[in-house]
Amino acid sequence: MDKRLLVLASGMFAIGTDSFVVAGVLGQVASSLGVSVALAGQMVTVYALGYALLSPVIAAAAAHWPRKRLLLAGLVIFVIGNVITAVAPSIGLVLASRLLAALGAAMFSPTATAAGASLVPPEQRGRALAIVVAGLSSATALGAPLGTFIGGWLDWRATMWFVSAIGALAAVGVAWRLPLIPTPPAVSLAKRLAPLTDARVLLTLATTWLVYAGLFTVYTYIGSSFDRATGGDGRVLAGLLLLWGAAATVGNLAAGKLTDRFGSRFIINASIAVAALDFALLPWSSASLITAVPALIVWGLCGWGLVVPQQHRLISIAPSAAPLLLGLNSAALYVGVSMSGVIGGAAIALVDRHSLGLIGAIFIVVALFVAEQAQRRIVRPQQLAGSASAGAA
Repeated sequence: MDKRLLVLASGMFAIGTDSFVVAGVLGQVASSLGVSVALAGQMVTVYALGYALLSPVIAAAAAHWPRKRLLLAGLVIFVIGNVITAVAPSIGLVLASRLLAALGAAMFSPTATAAGASLVPPEQRGRALAIVVAGLSSATALGAPLGTFIGGWLDWRATMWFVSAIGALAAVGVAWRLPLIPTPPAVSLAKRLAPLTDARVLLTLATTWLVYAGLFTVYTYIGSSFDRATGGDGRVLAGLLLLWGAAATVGNLAAGKLTDRFGSRFIINASIAVAALDFALLPWSSASLITAVPALIVWGLCGWGLVVPQQHRLISIAPSAAPLLLGLNSAALYVGVSMSGVIGGAAIALVDRHSLGLIGAIFIVVALFVAEQAQRRIVRPQQLAGSASAGAA
């Protein structure tokens, strides 16, 4: 396997771990800093929203930077942000450091995927992208559970040191193994955002946003919402996250074959509908370990099985703009994740924390209707074209 691609995947692994591990140690953060779990949950909001908003800005502003320099700078800033989080004495500094880490992630992630594709011949680009993006999916299956286990064994600051360490190792790998990469043609911010004027694209992105806002409303506060199943034991929670991550990886891999066989519409609608039902039942299924296990497996399979068909739908709308559309889809996902911290925090203050699944299910159900609206917009031009052809004949 190409070691250059593995180096890029290692950086994605560090960034993905940082995205998902905070949920597993949120209770410890709140207790350590003397704040509510809802306020500590804004660590997720700041990081995800910072990443979503900064990614297109950085991509346009740093378009002329050498790629290797941009990748290294991103990882260095990412590590510094996490080191500050690990030593921060107050929630204010913790939140500021999360924004700094998000800046580093925004510099690295989009650049890494584009760099991975540029390192191989055109006929191998799909495989190259799969290897680089595998760093993110493996973070859900391994990085987040391991970080959560470290938090349960030591404390949450040790978890942030763990994230800093893997980020530093990835930076060493980039500096040592990655060659100089040609700088691609610059694309302005206006051009990057131009696809948002297409209603089909906007509705598809809205589907991603709503689904992941719903899914992560529970995930961000999973330590609190699943406390009956874990008994408050961080090691049990780490085991559940490991199971969730494994299911997410399987769902992500299986979604490609299923989408090719059944089409994106069927897989999108089926994934969303099953996830909505699963979340509606979480107030009861999260009450014990026996029922929490299958609930998390279904969640992982459906939640991450949605990514590929959503990408497929976007590419089918405008194949020539695929890189821009996939970047916007990633941003929409992170905007949804960022909203989850606020939504879940407000829900905990107003309703029982074990009812977060019902709140998440509402967003997921709305996403199903939005997905169908997107499908209708996509099919309509094809129907009109077919009618015009028939008329001409």
